[in-house]
Amino acid sequence: MDYFHYKKSHLWCEDVRVADIVKEYSTPLYIYSLKTLVRHLVVTSRAFGDIPHIVCYAAKANSNLAILRTAALCGAGADVVSGSELNLAVKAGIRPRRIVFSGVGKTEEEIELAVRRGVLFICAESVDEIELIAKVAARNRTVTPVAVRVNPDIDPKTHPHIATGLKETKFGLNEADSRKAYQVCRARKWLNPVGISMHIGSQVETVSPYIDSLKKLIGLFRHLWKQNIRLKYIDIGGGWAAPFERDAVLPHPDDYVSAVLSKLKDIPATVVVEPGRSLVGNAGILVMRVIRTKRNGPKEFCVVDAGMNDFIRPALYGARHRIEPVRSASGRKRVYDVVGPLCESSDCFARDVRLPVMKEGDLLAIFTAGAYGSVMGSNYNSRLHPAEVAVAGNSVRLIRERQTIKDLARGQHWKEIDRGMLEDMLV
Repeated sequence: MDYFHYKKSHLWCEDVRVADIVKEYSTPLYIYSLKTLVRHLVVTSRAFGDIPHIVCYAAKANSNLAILRTAALCGAGADVVSGSELNLAVKAGIRPRRIVFSGVGKTEEEIELAVRRGVLFICAESVDEIELIAKVAARNRTVTPVAVRVNPDIDPKTHPHIATGLKETKFGLNEADSRKAYQVCRARKWLNPVGISMHIGSQVETVSPYIDSLKKLIGLFRHLWKQNIRLKYIDIGGGWAAPFERDAVLPHPDDYVSAVLSKLKDIPATVVVEPGRSLVGNAGILVMRVIRTKRNGPKEFCVVDAGMNDFIRPALYGARHRIEPVRSASGRKRVYDVVGPLCESSDCFARDVRLPVMKEGDLLAIFTAGAYGSVMGSNYNSRLHPAEVAVAGNSVRLIRERQTIKDLARGQHWKEIDRGMLEDMLV
């Protein structure tokens, strides 16, 4: 659930009218409901009951420091996939011993950072990476905890771009190679194999892929136990779905957790879970203003001031997010393609959407935009990144300033190019 609701035809975020927030901060604008995020964090943790567990929020879903800070205040750890995410998580108050460092392409510098920070474990995805971790750990004379990411080759039935647990993807190791990887870990003086990990994909809308994958993970865990490799953590990954439609029927955190806990009741390990989208997805909306409407042949277009540079999921994945007016209206409806201002035909948020008759200045909201929204933004067409605000009850806080043209130009040394450099070319 979330705390965006209509009252007397106006869209509210918790106890504040969205239109009033827009008056202060303009558009395009990301608005986050902290009550929604906190509720999701609490419900997810409580689903585990007395089972030892750590909820490691997947920072890649939304790494705004205010979102990370909220996760920290709720007692969550973090799953990070870059050195920058690790630094941001620590800056926001998440203790390193509650941070898992994942990712298929960690550099030596990033591994060094993780070793020095003292993360819960580094999740390795190849034997070569394990050897690199061992080298860095030895250089720092620091025994470093490691987990191995196992690729269970299970189809999560999600979009191909976000399915990560199939054998043809770049992620993890198959079971045979995983066994070898643990032997390498055990043979290296400065490595401590402490965990086993999987992550099968994102926006996974059923529990059965988790059950099938976990069976393979538990089989390997038991094999390693017999080899006297006593792992302390089982990381079941994330990928839990968030609703894109108002009436979507999806598993509750209790459903995901109960499905896997029945398989883990005899396993002497702490469970690590890495949800991102299911925590922050429907805690955020993107509000945009109608620039104009136009007809082109049989099509009616509603052109807005946000573009795929601000929210790329529909263009990248064909994701269908709910779009509704900030002020609802009864009466006549029209069918629009809601499109942005960029010079791409793919700059389209939704096709054939039934909306009230739209006019210049009206406001629309894209729902379930809290995850993989702002973090995937770009400056294509030299568009400036939107502002972001957080709402808690009747309090509104600016948590990211709107980018300016000065920000966009910062770091670019254009004055270094002078006519003298081009003189021979201009003959």
